[in-house]
Amino acid sequence: MTNNNYTIVADVIKNRRSIGGPKMNGQKIPDETVKELLELAHWAPTHGRTEPWQFHVYTGEALLQFGLDHGNLYWNNTPEETRMQGTKEKLENNIKNVSHLVVSVMKRGANDKIPQLEEIAAASAAVQNILLGATAMGIASFWNTGGMTLKPAMKQYLGLGAEDVVLGLIYLGYTDEPLKPGVRNTHPSEKVIWK
Repeated sequence: MTNNNYTIVADVIKNRRSIGGPKMNGQKIPDETVKELLELAHWAPTHGRTEPWQFHVYTGEALLQFGLDHGNLYWNNTPEETRMQGTKEKLENNIKNVSHLVVSVMKRGANDKIPQLEEIAAASAAVQNILLGATAMGIASFWNTGGMTLKPAMKQYLGLGAEDVVLGLIYLGYTDEPLKPGVRNTHPSEKVIWK
């Protein structure tokens, strides 16, 4: 028997879609709403209550500066023979219609008895809470690891430690794009082994 809470949660999960920054419309999300989404992240499962997530939030002028900085990180850390002006410009400009950008980080704590993988999983669950909360609020979102996101230069830019991990950039905003139907390549039964 399905109860109403399950139906609501299942609907949000099944209707979550990735909508990139260029498809957002520039409408601003109130900072208080973004704070509410980040509070949802705080309730992710975490072994030993280490709460290894950290979020760097950019909006307004700071967001535009991040775009420029991201482009420069790419340019200054890519061999001359392989770097492309178009990629630099894309990194600089793909945030122009975004309301808020949240850089998600697994911030390694002092408890080295907990494996790094568990800390990454906990911080990733925190990101999923943000994405699902955004969907429930009618906010477009996109979790991206492109550009310099996973490179050492980004960790240095953010002032992170050697064991910290950048998990991605979360673009938040509104969109005028219609919701696309969900697509999966396999049936759920192909991923489950009953014993």
